[in-house]
Amino acid sequence: MEWFTAPEYWMSRLVLQKALAVIYLVAFLGAALQFRALIGERGMLPVSRFVARVPFRRAPSVFHLRCSDRFFAAWAWTGCAVSVALVAGLDGLLPLWGGMLLWLVPWLMYLSIVNVGQTWYSFGWESLLLETGFLAVFLGNDEVAPPVVVLFLLRWILFRVEFGAGLIKMRGDACWRKLTCLDHHHETQPMPGPLSWFFHHLPKPLHRIEVAANHFTQLVVPVLLFTPQPVATAAASLMILTQLWLILSGNFSWLNWITIVLALSALELPGTAPDVPGAPLWYEVVVLAVAALLVTLSYRPVRNMISRRQVMNRSFDPLHLVNTYGAFGSVSRIRYEVVVEGTADAVPHEDYDWREYEFRGKPGDPRRWPRQFAPYHLRLDWMMWFAALSPAYAEPWFGALVERLLENDRDTLRLLRSSPFPPDAPPRYVRARLFRYRYTTWQELRETGACWERTYVREFLPPTRLDVVVQRS
Repeated sequence: MEWFTAPEYWMSRLVLQKALAVIYLVAFLGAALQFRALIGERGMLPVSRFVARVPFRRAPSVFHLRCSDRFFAAWAWTGCAVSVALVAGLDGLLPLWGGMLLWLVPWLMYLSIVNVGQTWYSFGWESLLLETGFLAVFLGNDEVAPPVVVLFLLRWILFRVEFGAGLIKMRGDACWRKLTCLDHHHETQPMPGPLSWFFHHLPKPLHRIEVAANHFTQLVVPVLLFTPQPVATAAASLMILTQLWLILSGNFSWLNWITIVLALSALELPGTAPDVPGAPLWYEVVVLAVAALLVTLSYRPVRNMISRRQVMNRSFDPLHLVNTYGAFGSVSRIRYEVVVEGTADAVPHEDYDWREYEFRGKPGDPRRWPRQFAPYHLRLDWMMWFAALSPAYAEPWFGALVERLLENDRDTLRLLRSSPFPPDAPPRYVRARLFRYRYTTWQELRETGACWERTYVREFLPPTRLDVVVQRS
């Protein structure tokens, strides 16, 4: 079938595949470096407990068969190695079927991790990586030109990501309709970046323009992805510029980066495609069968998207083949942070020697400027932001975090920027307090050098000893 492939997208496919492989690498690297404290054998939410109560059919994963720390580490580091092989172009050296199988490996491996990751892997970009990664299996390699159907299915994912996010905003917080959400968002977002302070202090009229441009990019531009060139390229380019703006303004893991990857499916990048034979019949049959399956499965995400009760970031099948997306349907006006402290005193007192634990990404010391971490995902830091919104978010894991801090657990401390206690002298008590954080003004920044000003609100967790935490657990 002559219409089946699009040689003009040869370079776009190449860049897309390389970029997606890099995101896979970041995802597996994060899993390898963080899993022990989060879901390991002594983690806050151990995989072993999860697979004991959740059947395989609900959460397909290799860890139903084996879930030791050594096996998980080998699995995650193998995922890193496969990702590096894809970045290096090993799939292009294999026959078409071999390249497809190689792309299937990281999808299966990361699916196994996400399906047992529980709270730590409940973010929309996990499903987005899996949905995109599954389609990448069928993009082909150097033996065949990019299939049109797969390119359009990638655009269909991008459409749902952007249009769904636009709808959830218009149906959600009134500040999106009033164009005032960015008066607060840069200050209250989950993990600010090094430029977020400056974005917050942009003139309010510019914030209004930002919100209006966001609505245009998410509610109008996505439709243009399915129009002929050069309109589709222009639409995708506008989306890429918007995502780069978001990357500068905060840390959103790989959400913005994978959205850019999806936009590449609509770009006609310059480059000469090699002269290759037409796609083999078996490949055409497989791609069309998969396309038919995904179109059928799209019914539930589309129904959710047009519903007045639209939900964000939900998977409708355990394989994460077709999902629904969206972010920031509501925007916080005030930033709260949970500050965790410990003391070595035998009898804790309110104003005695309480020392603060510093997290890598979330705000702590008011004088410490935020850093850029995305596309790397600091999972504990993100969940600490949710904990500050409501203690209910922290209920499954916060007690275990405190227990491990009281033990000076090495793997848990590795997730932090710094601990105020030496390895051989853990704290006797740990407490948590809730503070209100706000960005300083230009004048305050010049006078104090602090980018944050914080005010004590209330106690989040009273001083707690190790034996008390163990009894509660």
